Amino acid sequence: MGEFICKIFAWPLVKFYEFTGSYGLAIVFFALLVNILMTPFMAKSKKSMMRSTRLQPRIQELQKRHEGNPQKLNAEMQKLYREEGVNPMSGCLWSLIPFPILIALYSVIRRPITRMMFAAQSVVDNLQTYFVAQGWYIMPEKADSYLEIKLSEIAHNHWADIQTALAGKIDGLMDINFNFLGINLGMQPQWNFFMKTDWSDASVWLPAFGLFLIPFVSALLSWLSIKIGNMSNPSTDAQAAASMKSMNIMMPLMSIWICFIMPAAMGVYWIANSVFGMGRDFILTKRYKKQLDKEDAEKAVLRLQREKELEAKRRETERLRAEGKTEKNVNTSKKNIRANEKQKSDERKAALERADRAARRERLGIKENEIPPSQVGNRRFARGRAYVPDRFSNPEAAAAQTLAAAEASAAAAPVDETAAAELPAAETAEAAVVTAETVSEEADAAPKAAGSDEVSTEAPAESEEAAAETVSGDTAEVPAEAEAAPEDDAAEADTASEAKDLD
Repeated sequence: MGEFICKIFAWPLVKFYEFTGSYGLAIVFFALLVNILMTPFMAKSKKSMMRSTRLQPRIQELQKRHEGNPQKLNAEMQKLYREEGVNPMSGCLWSLIPFPILIALYSVIRRPITRMMFAAQSVVDNLQTYFVAQGWYIMPEKADSYLEIKLSEIAHNHWADIQTALAGKIDGLMDINFNFLGINLGMQPQWNFFMKTDWSDASVWLPAFGLFLIPFVSALLSWLSIKIGNMSNPSTDAQAAASMKSMNIMMPLMSIWICFIMPAAMGVYWIANSVFGMGRDFILTKRYKKQLDKEDAEKAVLRLQREKELEAKRRETERLRAEGKTEKNVNTSKKNIRANEKQKSDERKAALERADRAARRERLGIKENEIPPSQVGNRRFARGRAYVPDRFSNPEAAAAQTLAAAEASAAAAPVDETAAAELPAAETAEAAVVTAETVSEEADAAPKAAGSDEVSTEAPAESEEAAAETVSGDTAEVPAEAEAAPEDDAAEADTASEAKDLD
């Protein structure tokens, strides 16, 4: 797979070298070809980045509106990106494509015999053996990463000799001259060259100085390319601006490091790629700026029309509401319909139970204690001793009502002892009322079965009084007749009930 990828990059590089006869120009034309092929992808990335930048004011507005709610913020941002047709990750993905190209080109430059000329490995072995025997090459103690570059340089310097001595053993080998503008592009720049060079000979120190400048020229152009890109597409987001600022520092530093540890040909490629990239970025920015300005103007017109329509609908709704012609928008979902029906059913049942309970209490002569408006639970003055419910809606009578409420609460106890007993005894009282009615009906039928007039006249009344006492407890007032009834009457009622049971 790696050999196939290298062939894709090596073939145009070889053709450019055959066409120009210069290794440096072949690298430059290769960089131009890569930029031309990358233009459609970079154009898409550039357009997406410019659109994202224009959305920054709206994104900041969403961030202020939904501060503290990241889920809602992410949903609104995704909705905005979807409406505007922007993919925030597309710009980053396309910008990563040049790095695999850089790696593949490095492999081709580092191994020109097997990866650029696609000669067999035996050609490398034959050249190495012959050069060592001739004393032109000394075997290093450690493996040399740039062995094929050095063998290619020696082969270029002794091309006529190896054609005779190694005839038939170097098939596919090309005569490549690595010099470009007096600089050997197969060599690595030396940061301490000024300590080793011969300053008396310009033919020695000048190429070394040019080799030393390549990493810094590459870093300068890399920084300038990023700077121009930021100026043509400024970011209003503080986080994005900080990220671009750090990239503006890291990319030039990485360029210097790469150019110092790799052959100078990589530095030339980086320089040419930066120059062509700046030209491409300038053209794309100018083109898409006009296109996006036109799109923004059209969207602004549509947005204005939409706002006018919404404003007209809002005014019409207010007019209909003022005239009382609006209708309630009923939610017709099955879930809400079932919930509403259940709520209405529960309310009807509760109303029937309250009415039935009130009727029974009225029939038994039970009176409810009057609860003041200020009472909550068993705390009689929880809302205040001078509390008046309609003090704001009826301010004219509020003063007199407040004084009356204060006077009425002066002698009352702060805790309603009956309220605490009434709440848990509600079900007991209800059962007692039902029992009282049952006993009353049975007592009416008892004289017919047993023939006892005494039981029929006393039992119902006494049973009703006993039931009334059970229901009222501490919360209701028992009628005076029931309070004055002797205990013997209750006993006779019990006897009547027992007689009925026996019958």
